[in-house]
This record gives sequence, C-alpha cells and structure tokens, in this order.
Amino acid sequence: MISMNSETVLTIQQQRYRKVRKVTLIGSAIDFLLGITKISVGWAVHSQALIADGIHSLSDLVTDFIVLYAAKHSHKEADESHPYGHGRIETLATVVLGVALIIIAVGIGYDSVMRLNDPALLVEPGLLALIVAIVSVIAKEWIYRYTMTAARRLRSDMLMANAWHSRSDAISSIVVVIGIAGAMYGYPYLDAVAAVAVAVMIARIGFDLVRSSSKELIDTALDPEEIEKIRGYIFDVDGVRAVHMLRSRKSAGNAFVDVHVQVDPRLSVSEGHQIGETVRRCLTNEVDVVFDVTVHIDPENDETGSPCDDLPSRKKIISELKQHWQQLPAAAIDDVTLHYLSGEVHVELDLPIETLQHTREARHFVQQLKQAVSSLPYISDVQVRFKT
Repeated sequence: MISMNSETVLTIQQQRYRKVRKVTLIGSAIDFLLGITKISVGWAVHSQALIADGIHSLSDLVTDFIVLYAAKHSHKEADESHPYGHGRIETLATVVLGVALIIIAVGIGYDSVMRLNDPALLVEPGLLALIVAIVSVIAKEWIYRYTMTAARRLRSDMLMANAWHSRSDAISSIVVVIGIAGAMYGYPYLDAVAAVAVAVMIARIGFDLVRSSSKELIDTALDPEEIEKIRGYIFDVDGVRAVHMLRSRKSAGNAFVDVHVQVDPRLSVSEGHQIGETVRRCLTNEVDVVFDVTVHIDPENDETGSPCDDLPSRKKIISELKQHWQQLPAAAIDDVTLHYLSGEVHVELDLPIETLQHTREARHFVQQLKQAVSSLPYISDVQVRFKT
C-alpha cells in the first residue's frame, strides 16, 4: 500500500489552518460590528426586519467561532485513535452551522408572523434604518466574496458554508432595504414581510448545509465526473494495465482515494511499488480535490474474488520442492521466485550453469525438474534460468 508521507500531510494541514483562521477572524470582526449596529438601530427605530437582520449577523459571528474551533481541532495531526486525521470535526461543524441557521430562521419567522397578525405592532422605520441596511449589503457581500475565494482555494466546505452564511445575510439585507423603504412610503407591513422572507432564505441555506455535510459524514463518494477524471489519470501512468475497486470519500473538503491497480504479474516488487507511487503522485498533483491516495498493486483482477486464497504458503512450497528436487542444492531452491496467478503457482528457478555437465543437457534437465513436481497439483509451470 502507498500513501502520503505523514510529515507532508502535517505541514499542509498547518498551512491550511492558518489561512482558514485568518479569513474567519476578518469576517468575525465585520460581523460583530454589523450585528450590534443593526440591532441597536433597529431597536431605536422599531424596525423588526433590521433587528432580524442584526440577529442574522450575530449568528454569523457565532458560527465564525464554531468555524475557528472546528478548524483548530480538525487540522490536528493524525493519531492512534484517529489514523485518518480529525477532518470530520470540520464536517460536523458544518452540520451544526446548518442546524443553527434553521433554528434562527424559525424564531425570526414566528416573531414576524405574530407582528403581521397584530397591526398595532407594525411601525415605520426611518432613514437611518435604511442607510444601515444598505451598508450591511455592501459589507456582507464583500465578506462573502473574500471568504468564498479562500474556500475554493483551500477546498473547505466548512469555509464555503460560512461564506454562504454571509451571502444569505447580504441577500436578507437587500430584502430589509426593500421592506424598510416600503414602510417609509406608507406600507408598514412590508417590514414584517421582509423579515419573513429573510427567515425563509436562512432556513433554506441551513437545510442545504445539513444535507450536503450529512452525505460527507456517511462517506459519500465523489461525483461520477470526478471519478472518471481520476480513472483517466491512473491509466495515463506507464505500467498500469487495469483499474478496479476505485473508491473515494470526502473529509473536510478533501478527498481520500483507494484504488487497486493491476500491473504485469511478473514485475519485481520494487517496480510494482514504483508504479503505485507514480499513480499516487499523479493524482495528488493533478486533481485538486484529492488529498491522499492508497494504491494496492495487483498482479490480476481480484475484484470479484481471490483465486489464490487456498494455495499453500511459500514456506510449505519450498519444503515440498526440496523433497522433489533432492538433486539440487538447498540454497538454490531457497532463492526460487513464486508467482501466485489464477489459482496456481508459477515457479522460476535460477541455477548456476555449473549445475550442468554440458549445455546440451539443459532441456533434458529442465524436463526432469518439471516431471519431479508434476504430482504437486498447485504448480502449473516451472521456468529455469541458467546463470553464468
């Protein structure tokens, strides 16, 4: 099996964590200022929509802290209890973000519907509320673009979820602008209607986050298009004959790939390893989403079963060969090469040329060796090479 070096993984994870933390802290500072400002102004001018929007901004602040906590712990080095790392902490945090958004949306929507049912609670916000809402749209859209750029670069679903949280706040602020403007022109119910619309949008974003992250928690594979792209890169590697049992799963925006690669069954172990290592490097370098690859080298297709499971071990085979080839020195038999293929054993034997009295005896000598082991049902072929 071939996988990424642990020190390399740790370095990449540390760099990724620092970038996630920087982006999130910048967004947190802006969320805090916006949330306090919108709630304060909304309370002063009696704008339910602006207050709801302010709560949404503060919810962004809360989720920012969740992101920071998850980012810190999800980027910890793999340990004995978590050999694949702690990336699922980030996935779980994304689910929490989605649930939090849904809960907030329900609260905002319920309060706004109550106000619509009681006209006495409807008020007309002033110009200050409108200005604050417009500033919020600009600020939250900037946070969204800044965070989304980083999320795509780092392949972080959690950071992308937080970016969409900011985008939902920007959209909700646009709705609030419309609601406040409508209330200022004599339609006070538009402020409450805007708050309901904001709640619906927040709930939708939350539901999408929970759904996508839940798929990741149950090891959902990459999209078929990405799988075919990966398969194509594997076949481009010289020495690869076939690919089977190609599996993938995502964790914290990264993909882990397991694959069985079939090579020439007569290759040396080191050459087979080299082909597998080339496959691993190719996928991690060429496919952005792939973080680590485990390559299993196969001499034949074992996807539906392994026909060699019942064959004896090397120790037993060598012991029986020594019994049947007593004319050969034991040391020569110890160096024999065994190929387990198609439910049979192919034997390769290297002998010094001095074993023969004359080179013309080679064919007859080999026939004697084959005849001597013909009673062993699992041996299908014997190849002998004479070395000078």
